Amino acid sequence: MTQALRLALGTASALGFARFAYGLLLPAMRDDLRWSLAQAGAMNTANGLGYLIGALLTAAVVRRLGTAAAFRWGMVLTAVALAATALTSDYPTLLVFRAAAGVTGAVVFITGGVIAARSPSRAAIPVYFAGSGLGIVVSGAAIPALGAHWRAGWVGLGVAAGLAAWLSWRAATDGDTPTTATGRARVLPLWRTALAYLLFAAGYITYITFLSAYLADQNAPVVQVALTWTVLGAAVAAVPTLWSRPISRWPGSTALAAILALLAGASALALLSPALPVVLASAVGYGATFLGVPAAVTTLIKRDTPPADWTATLAAFTTLFAAGQTAGPWIAGVLADLTSTGATVAWTAVLCAAGAAIAVTEHRPHPAPRV
Repeated sequence: MTQALRLALGTASALGFARFAYGLLLPAMRDDLRWSLAQAGAMNTANGLGYLIGALLTAAVVRRLGTAAAFRWGMVLTAVALAATALTSDYPTLLVFRAAAGVTGAVVFITGGVIAARSPSRAAIPVYFAGSGLGIVVSGAAIPALGAHWRAGWVGLGVAAGLAAWLSWRAATDGDTPTTATGRARVLPLWRTALAYLLFAAGYITYITFLSAYLADQNAPVVQVALTWTVLGAAVAAVPTLWSRPISRWPGSTALAAILALLAGASALALLSPALPVVLASAVGYGATFLGVPAAVTTLIKRDTPPADWTATLAAFTTLFAAGQTAGPWIAGVLADLTSTGATVAWTAVLCAAGAAIAVTEHRPHPAPRV
């Protein structure tokens, strides 16, 4: 379990720092650089596009470097990309840095997931994905206090990601499995899961991208924003406890459907009122569920495909995921410019509910295809 906890620093960096923390810096960057909500959303679209490119490249990187080395150097380059974001106010350059963090984050996400999948521990996969909660807690506790100083936020994220790379370095091992074998992508046998995952990707990212902006538009104080993010990140720690058994024991995509349905409800809750108890309840529900989705999908891949195909299949699913989260923030940002920031929260609720409806139709696990 010690290895799983250290390996979980991979998602803390690739997700918590490189993707989610931007939502905390968005209000200050938007005010300072005079962005529209569509421009602000496009920053995470660039990150998602980079993530898509990284997912497409990961198999080739693993063939060349091996799984462990790809994870390690992906962590290092993620830290560099985050720190570099503080160097400029130029919009196209910022898009490039956000995309670069997406590329390296995808390599970390996929290779770390493969290493976790090789563990005999049932909790290894949920613990790995729950690691991003640490990134959210650290970001939520530190960044709001910086106020308008968004550059200091990016430097701090780079330093934190560098520390995560150092601490997780020895946790990344190739084990006894050949590190250069990536196998074949097995997507069609799990097409319902793939479609639900695509909808989740396009939906979940908008909540966490625009949550701070939504609260700011509701005149929420900085203390409330910081508390909401910290509570959200802390709730992620409940993912292994809540979902390890359902993910590993429930048939087919039942656990995935349940998680998506709860996520939709938690997101919609924030629309009822900007009052602190309501927003905190929404954040707790979101935090305790959203990273259960990739954990459930990774477990389905592990269950229903041969080990030799895990890397290629996980990379293919991550490509679909990246495509969804690339389009999601920009589309939601456009809708929000036409209506209000509340549209971004509604977007998350609707798409996750649709994903749950699709996932629940898959009642039985697919047998692993023969090779």
